[in-house]
Amino acid sequence: MPTLNQLIRHGREEKRRTDRTRASDQCPQKLGVRPRVFKRTPKKPNSAQRKVAKVRLISNKHDIFAHIPGEGHNSQDHSTVLIRGGRVKDLPGVKSHCIRGVKDLLGIPDRRRGRSKYGAKSI
Repeated sequence: MPTLNQLIRHGREEKRRTDRTRASDQCPQKLGVRPRVFKRTPKKPNSAQRKVAKVRLISNKHDIFAHIPGEGHNSQDHSTVLIRGGRVKDLPGVKSHCIRGVKDLLGIPDRRRGRSKYGAKSI
């Protein structure tokens, strides 16, 4: 506990906040190459096999984990994907999503609802 005199001389140091958008450089989307695709199990109350990709961003060489939304995907290793923000609450360390229907990641065919989120064409 500092004395009053010490506080007058030095003051209090403000806590530094960690930047969650460090990899994105404040950009809405980024392009990346996917070195590997794998499945990960979510945190405690939930149970599933979430599809996650490790993505190396082209512009700044950051390695991030990105969730692949929707049912099924055609993604293989070393394919290019577009990344947007948005974390997955039950996957620790996954703070971004892959955008379906752009670059090598195909959209979901025969999708009726929420088509814009999954890159599905209108019927």
